[in-house]
Amino acid sequence: MASSAAAAAAAYLDADENLEAIISRIEQKSRKIETLLKQSKPVEALKTALEGTPLKTRDERCKSANWIVVHRAMMAIRDVDGMFNSLDPEYYDILMKYLYRGLSTGDRPTCDQCLKIHEKLTEKAGLGCILRSLADTVNTV
Repeated sequence: MASSAAAAAAAYLDADENLEAIISRIEQKSRKIETLLKQSKPVEALKTALEGTPLKTRDERCKSANWIVVHRAMMAIRDVDGMFNSLDPEYYDILMKYLYRGLSTGDRPTCDQCLKIHEKLTEKAGLGCILRSLADTVNTV
């Protein structure tokens, strides 16, 4: 019994270390995004923000930290049409998930930006993108 308690404690510590590693990666990603934004490369910043989304994490710290990074890059986009000329289709589904997260905030500027991007993304990717984002259980944003 004592060994199973020790194993559970070790697993808990491993989980905390993994969470700290995820937070550390998100912080590194945030610094890279700030650099890209200073270089007037908002689409590259958005791509960077969407890459490496923590998979299947239920930890709110990780999800919130990653949302802040994606939100920062998303709000820097001024030319939505131009963004889709540069954004690869591989990013469409995860972007849609973050758009819904943005809409759930109720923040007016965030919602306005999310709706603009949502309209263009739906035109570009079709309704399947919406369904895939809603059915996706791996990328928990």
